[in-house]
This record gives sequence, structure tokens and C-alpha cells, in this order.
Amino acid sequence: MADTNKPDWRTATAPTLEDFETMADEAFARLPAEFRALCEGVVIRIDDFPDDDVLEEMQAETEFDLLGLFRGRGLAQRGATLQTGEFPNMVWLYRRPILDYWAAHEETLGAIITHVLVHEIGHHFGFSDEDMENIEKLAD
Repeated sequence: MADTNKPDWRTATAPTLEDFETMADEAFARLPAEFRALCEGVVIRIDDFPDDDVLEEMQAETEFDLLGLFRGRGLAQRGATLQTGEFPNMVWLYRRPILDYWAAHEETLGAIITHVLVHEIGHHFGFSDEDMENIEKLAD
């Protein structure tokens, strides 16, 4: 008798960019309200890889070196409103490097996405690693 709870690996595919977007949105929604409030208006983007300019700026050796990136200014640096012509705060999650990392580690994909999201935002706002670890625990 076949186990109906077992996944059918013959039809399994890698998560798409859209799947990652859904996972990132869900991970963000599970973060503590105080943390999300700091991120008001943040835009989360999913790309397969960082572009060449980012790789050069971050001095990455390969396109797999960066799992994510934060661009923008925190509320403390800019006040409550955007200046004319200023882009919103943005977080990029890079699908292929995250999938590569996932394949080499024993963490769930959801945990990795949450970790990258929290750390990209948290480092930008000056949070300590301990602060970010606590935020991740609250998201579980």
C-alpha cells in the first residue's frame, strides 16, 4: 500500500521567482510587529542573481556569494518621509544562491529566507546578531 503522505518527487520542481516572493512575503508577515514597523514601505524583490554592478561593489568572487542585499536609508537617517527622487528601502533576495546554500545545509528553505530577510534589514538598522537572532525566533 502506497503512503499517500509521501511527496511525489517525480513532479517536484525548484521554487520559482514567484514562489520565492510568496515565501518572502509570508516570512515578513511573521516577523514581530515592532520590526515590521521599522520597515514601513520596504520593497522586497526577488532576482535569480545579483547584477554585475552589485557583484563588483560587494567584491563578490562569484554570483553565488550574495544571498541578499539591502539598499536604502533607515528612518533614523532620513526621517519619516522620502525626499523627492529618493528610492524606497529595498531588500533583494537572490533565488539561485539561496537554493545553492539550502542544498548544502540542513536548514529549511523557509528558515533561510527568513534569516536572509531579517539580516539584510537588521544590519542596515544597526541591529546586533543577537537582536536579529531573537527576531528570527519570534517569527517561528
